[in-house]
Amino acid sequence: MLLKTAIVAAICGSTLVSLPAFGQEEPMSKADISIEASLPFVRNTNTDGAQQSASVNYGVLGSYRFFFNRHSGVELSYGYTRNTQTYSLDSGSMGVKNNSDELFAAYVFRFPAKRWSPFVLAGAGALIFDPNAVAGTTTQTRLGYLYGGGADFNLKHRIFMRTEYRGVFYDSPTFSLGGLSGLDRFTHRAEPSVGFGYKF
Repeated sequence: MLLKTAIVAAICGSTLVSLPAFGQEEPMSKADISIEASLPFVRNTNTDGAQQSASVNYGVLGSYRFFFNRHSGVELSYGYTRNTQTYSLDSGSMGVKNNSDELFAAYVFRFPAKRWSPFVLAGAGALIFDPNAVAGTTTQTRLGYLYGGGADFNLKHRIFMRTEYRGVFYDSPTFSLGGLSGLDRFTHRAEPSVGFGYKF
């Protein structure tokens, strides 16, 4: 009788101990925020004999993610960088310094694991090019298409490190300058980044 009671108690005890582990397999919906340093690279292009390029400069990227279940979620992100758009024309070379803001909404699919969580994302949004120090220029907004992937590495209970690569397709800015009319082109910006985040 004592042996039977001990066996029943052991089975019940092991079941109760395993319940939290089962609970971790389907976590509640989670949200996180992150801040990252980025290094955007813009592809050089040549349109109708006019070569266009952009200087490389550091940027900052902030994001908020909300996950509906273990894998699927959405992201809202904001990025900022400064660079010089250079246009090499027959009449000479011209550079336009500008501030570049980007706002994107994306779908995120993650592969959660104990120590790290790889993810991929895709979405759309806008890039805003705000020129300075050049007369006759105006701010321009371009539609952008976003794709990317990366991973979150768990450091502590709620703190993680994020590394990712983001790519953006968009039409290049011309800042409404007469000499650049019709020279906008479909180009690509690569944005490798690394930073830290907090889960809540």
